[in-house]
Amino acid sequence: MIDIISLGCSKNLVDSETLQRLFQKNGLCCAIDAPKVTGDTVIINTCGFIEDAKQESIDTILQFADAKTKGKIRHLYVMGCLSQRYMEELQQEIPEVDKYYGKFDWKGLVEECSKEAVSSKKPSSKTSKSSSVTKYSCYIKISEGCDRHCAYCAIPLITGRHQSRDIEDILDEVRERVKEGVKEFNVIAQELTYYGVDKDGKRHIAELIEKMADIPGVHWIRLHYAYPTQFPTELLRVMREKDNVCKYLDIALQHISTKVLSNMRRNTTKEETIELIKRIREEVPGICLRTTMMIGYPGETDEDFNELVEFVKWARFERLGAFAYSEEEGTYSAEHFEDNVPEDVKQSRLSKLMRVQQRISHEIMDENIGKTLEVVIDRRENNYYIARSQYSSPEVDPEILISADDAQLTVGEFYNVDITDSEDFDLYAKIK
Repeated sequence: MIDIISLGCSKNLVDSETLQRLFQKNGLCCAIDAPKVTGDTVIINTCGFIEDAKQESIDTILQFADAKTKGKIRHLYVMGCLSQRYMEELQQEIPEVDKYYGKFDWKGLVEECSKEAVSSKKPSSKTSKSSSVTKYSCYIKISEGCDRHCAYCAIPLITGRHQSRDIEDILDEVRERVKEGVKEFNVIAQELTYYGVDKDGKRHIAELIEKMADIPGVHWIRLHYAYPTQFPTELLRVMREKDNVCKYLDIALQHISTKVLSNMRRNTTKEETIELIKRIREEVPGICLRTTMMIGYPGETDEDFNELVEFVKWARFERLGAFAYSEEEGTYSAEHFEDNVPEDVKQSRLSKLMRVQQRISHEIMDENIGKTLEVVIDRRENNYYIARSQYSSPEVDPEILISADDAQLTVGEFYNVDITDSEDFDLYAKIK
């Protein structure tokens, strides 16, 4: 049995799922993020994006290195972004790991684990379903890498240049997953809206999503990680016209101060950002916008931060996350700017922004009371079915709770519900 611990973003989860399928093709039993590690081999798929994520990866490696030392597991392998970037340092500091792999060397890892399975005389033809992958919902990664080179971001240093998958390859995967029973497709990339530029200089994301939407059996398509600069507005037409393209867009804005945006090398301005938000909301009525803001970037003044707060109040994002800037070695920011915003100031600003967003979120959640929404059932917990609407991505967004006393529902099926009540982060509903 092989246990994969998948850390970081959903793009890492896609990689873990791909690795899982490779193991299964080789007759090896494999689970992702199981509630309890039961196998004798553990693979940690690490994240190396920001300081907190890197620390979580290191802590997890140390935890299982200790487990190996105590004989609780036999083999420990590490892969992913952190391993790709800091392999030599990790090899020196945590030698208990059997072997470190980069972000893309899946073949070598599969070969190693297959060899170990044969040598231990424990091969298995059994398969194990990932706890984070369902038969009705999946992620589809349409590209790898990034050409944006934002000043603070180490991802291009880890993953390299933007590489779009062939459109027919993606569509074939969607068709195959539909045959397997998948109904919800979460399209993901480091930079979604750049799709196709590396092939012929043109943005083909609208074409791709439109063709995906036309595949029979595709019930929901949800879009993650758009970039505001040179946003392909043709995509808005597709979102508006195709009923199975969720009215949901994850678009990381990072800040609103033109000065800060310039220092971040985001290649946009406050005015351009505001106009884009206006256009998106005008062309796709009722859209749910998810964004991320960075607090405490080098040189961010009180005035810059207050400008951001006022922008958030104006924009009223349905979903907003924020994190404090942390310096990443090798990036433009690390080499050209001093990390001069004190940590306590960063945390104070972060707390203030999230208090503002909490009030906005509460108001928006209340506005759902009395509405009828289509939902998919994700699971049952105690006396409630846990569901999501098209406006919520798996695991990260607000959920909808439906009393199990009202009806017998099926996980993975879609139902219409009436929203009856709200809390800060969840809604309550009854079957219509």
